[in-house]
Amino acid sequence: MRDAVTALHGATFIGRVTVADGGLRGMVTLRGDLAAPAMAAAAQVIGLTIPAQRRVVMADDRAAIWMSPDEVLILVPHAQAEATAAALTQALTGIHHLAVNVSDARAVLRLTGSEAALRETLAKLAPVDMDLFGMGEVRRTRLGQVACAFWMVDSSTVELICFRSVARYVFDLLAVTASDGGAVGHFG
Repeated sequence: MRDAVTALHGATFIGRVTVADGGLRGMVTLRGDLAAPAMAAAAQVIGLTIPAQRRVVMADDRAAIWMSPDEVLILVPHAQAEATAAALTQALTGIHHLAVNVSDARAVLRLTGSEAALRETLAKLAPVDMDLFGMGEVRRTRLGQVACAFWMVDSSTVELICFRSVARYVFDLLAVTASDGGAVGHFG
């Protein structure tokens, strides 16, 4: 078996915002009734609470990201994705659910810079009111012409996921938008 590699092979662009390959991340899709009492078992497995609508819960190298009323994306270290999916399946035995490792289907990009530059870069590409977007929130939306989700890790970092097949397009789109000549100045 070949070693896993990212879709962007470590690519980095430095402008008003730095756009970088987010590295290998383990990603497990968990689908089911997120409000069911049984989801407490899932929360125990991942060590995080199941997030509320349009929220992300983060701790260390893990995150639980609300994706839809019946779906949470769980981020773990890449080497732990298969074991996490198996542990979720075991913890939810007898309960209607799906837990599957989707790590190889997605790519993670990391944007760093001033909060104003991050907000402006995303506002140019996504139909999201970046004036209202805050910490702990996730937006599952479109970036240019492709589906993505993004959240603020802190005031100077945004993480974004997209399908692996469009990772280069998303990287290039962000790089052009984050170039030094593109400031509008709405966010300061």
